[in-house]
Amino acid sequence: MSDEAFVTLATNDGYAKGAMVLGCSLRDHHATRNLVALIGPHVTESCRQALRSIFDEVRLVDVMDSGDAAHLALMQRPDLGVTFTKLHCWTLTHYDKCVFMDADTMALSNIDELFEREELSAAPDPGWPDCFNSGVFVFRPSIETHEKLLTFCADNGSFDGGDQGVLNSFFNTWATADISKHLPFVYNLSSIAIYSYLPAFKHYGRDAKVVHFLGKTKPWCYAYDAQSGEVAGRPEGPDSGRLHPDYLQSWWRLFATSVMPLLQRAYGDAPFDSGVMQLGNDDKLHQYECGDQTAAVTSTAASAGVTTPPPISSEERKQRWEAGQIDYLGDDSFANIERKLDSFLK
Repeated sequence: MSDEAFVTLATNDGYAKGAMVLGCSLRDHHATRNLVALIGPHVTESCRQALRSIFDEVRLVDVMDSGDAAHLALMQRPDLGVTFTKLHCWTLTHYDKCVFMDADTMALSNIDELFEREELSAAPDPGWPDCFNSGVFVFRPSIETHEKLLTFCADNGSFDGGDQGVLNSFFNTWATADISKHLPFVYNLSSIAIYSYLPAFKHYGRDAKVVHFLGKTKPWCYAYDAQSGEVAGRPEGPDSGRLHPDYLQSWWRLFATSVMPLLQRAYGDAPFDSGVMQLGNDDKLHQYECGDQTAAVTSTAASAGVTTPPPISSEERKQRWEAGQIDYLGDDSFANIERKLDSFLK
C-alpha cells in the first residue's frame, strides 16, 4: 500500500509529541499504510529525530498563517491561524490517496478501511453538524487542488480563520451531495462532545475508532506520574479539565511507554520537558508550559502532587457550567455525571 498514507502535521514540539502518540497508536493497531509527518521549522531537531523513528516520511514545510485575528478571536483560538499549513498535504503527490489526522487525535483501533472512501470524506463537526470537522479527512493529493485552495484562501479567506472554515467553503457540497462522504462520528469522536450527549456515548462509545482532543488544552499540557501510571497534573485556565479522563489516561500511557524512550534517546544528556515525572523523591514544584496555561505538579507521593483549587459554591459552579467552564476531571467528571444519569434512568 505504498501509494497511500496517513498524514499529520506538527508546527511545534507540543504538537510533535501529539504526532508521535498518533503514529504509535496507528502502528499499535497494525496500520498497513505509510505514515507521513509534515513539520514546521519550529520543531526541534531532537523531536524530528524521534518522529523519524515512528514515521516513514518526515517532511519540512513552510508555516502558513491566515492572519485572520477577528474570526480567530470569535473562537478564542488565535493559535489556529497556523492550521492553514495543513493545506500542504495536497502536495504529497507521490501518494494516490491519503487520510489526514490532526496531531491531537489518537487511533483506538485499525482504521485502514478509511482508504475505501473518496475525497473529501469527513465526520460532522460537533459544534455545527452541517460542517465537517477537518481533524480527520480522506483526500487525494493534487497540485491542481492545492493551487485552487491557495487561490480560494487569497480571494475568500476563512469564515473561522482556520483551515476548517476554508475547507468547508471549498468542499461546499459535503453536507448535501453524497452521504458516502459522511464518516461516522466514531472516526472523529470529540472528547468534549461526549458530555453534551452522554446517553449516545454510553450507547455508541464502545465502537469509537479515533478520539479527537478538541479545544485549547491538549494532552501534552498535563503532567504524568510514571510511578502510579496516572495523570498527575492539570493546567489552570477556563479551558482546562475538558478532556475525557479515560482517553487522556490512554494517551499518556502510550506516550510514557512508546514515545518517551525515543525522546530520551534523541535528547541524550540534554534536559527536556517531557511532562513525565518520577514522584516520591524531593518535594519541589514542577511547571509545564503549554501556550498560556501551566500544569503545576509537586513531587509529593501522597497527593500525586496536584495543586488543588479551593472548593466553590453551588452558585459559582452553576455559573461556570453556563459559561462552558466544566471541571471534567473533578466534580463534573464523567463518572459523577454517569452515576447521576443512571439514577434517573433507573
